[in-house]
Amino acid sequence: MDRHRSFFYGWTIVAVSGMGLFFSGGPIVVYSFGVFLKPLAENFHVGRGAVSLALTIHNFAGALGAPLVGWLVDRYGARKVIVPGLALFGAALLSATLIGTQLWQLYAFYLLLGVGVASGIVPYSAIIARWFDRRRGLALGLIVSAMGIGAAVVPWIAQRLIATFGWRTAFASVGTAILAVPVGVLFALLEDGPEKRGLAPDGAGTPFSVGGSATAAARQPLAANPVVPGMEWSAIWRTPTFAVLVCSFMLCGASVHACVLHLAALLSDRGLTPQAAALGSVAVGVAVMCGRLGSGYLQDRIFAPHVAMTVLGLGATGILMLWIGTGTATALTAAFFVGLAMGAEADIVGFLISRYFGLRAMGTAVAVAWGAFILAGGLGTLVMGAGFDATGSYALPLGGFFVAMLLAVALLSRLGPYRFGAVALSTTAPSLETAEV
Repeated sequence: MDRHRSFFYGWTIVAVSGMGLFFSGGPIVVYSFGVFLKPLAENFHVGRGAVSLALTIHNFAGALGAPLVGWLVDRYGARKVIVPGLALFGAALLSATLIGTQLWQLYAFYLLLGVGVASGIVPYSAIIARWFDRRRGLALGLIVSAMGIGAAVVPWIAQRLIATFGWRTAFASVGTAILAVPVGVLFALLEDGPEKRGLAPDGAGTPFSVGGSATAAARQPLAANPVVPGMEWSAIWRTPTFAVLVCSFMLCGASVHACVLHLAALLSDRGLTPQAAALGSVAVGVAVMCGRLGSGYLQDRIFAPHVAMTVLGLGATGILMLWIGTGTATALTAAFFVGLAMGAEADIVGFLISRYFGLRAMGTAVAVAWGAFILAGGLGTLVMGAGFDATGSYALPLGGFFVAMLLAVALLSRLGPYRFGAVALSTTAPSLETAEV
């Protein structure tokens, strides 16, 4: 069969990347944190703020490690980062069985789980951006939708494992599953880009090259390959566009993390059983999946900042509903809206970075932006817990996060046109002075 008409291996990359993200730190550590919150507080006899600090420590570790992960991806390729990173993450989860009764041991455990950033959205975004151009938004949406499925399924499973075996065994069971299945699959099937198969992004017949063979180009370190279009990191971080993106990501990250990770406790406070409160996490997971797939599809067709503004606006509406509403139905609807914002953010980060700055230093740029997002998420979760401990209610922090989301939408409205559109990525890079905020 003609190579141009055969199945494009990039879709296999999408499938295995989605599986990897299903077993990543997002669904397992972040989205499931709400169902662990009360059991951990009871086990260690501390308030919700003290337990929330564990997630903050985890996010700090991830944020600090993300730039290193991004540099390694740009230098050596994402596959060499993802596979060992996922194995280490599975082993870290197994160490939950060693946690005793001291709170510092819980903090050390969550610090160790920060290694999950090596098998998270940063390296997968770089892989997808190399395999896809015109369909990049859809491909990113598909892989992060798998994370949304995990966000819906894993908390539900974790709740039952906690009820049956305890929270330590719940963590260890997931770690065992990671080491048993996805590590081997990713090792066997994941590839950094289409060049070794003699293809360009989207399955075209000519890889990125200006003279020389695809194989010769593929042998070079990715960051040193002169045919990959995009800006250098030294230029990216100085641009107002990058500052606007990072600030908006941080405001959104703090707000949605705080609401999502305290959602199960919030619903439990309103009278729901732990099992029923876990449905809030399921609603968030479904919304995450819808937000990621929907935003990914739309970004290929509509100016991405407009898509982001709409989704974050819905997230702000959800926070407002949590702030002023009291009914269970209202809270679950609000959880869905907040989940849309949290879900869409993952592929929006990678897509916007690729369109404004290209692929040359995408790993580093996404890592810094994503690190800022999860760092703010950790701080937001801590503020939410501390606010509850201080006032006995989530009302005050919810009001602050509603305002923060509105500011994030306003910042995104300041973005100009793309530097690296779908056509530009396959030809030559435009001037660095264009498309500035």
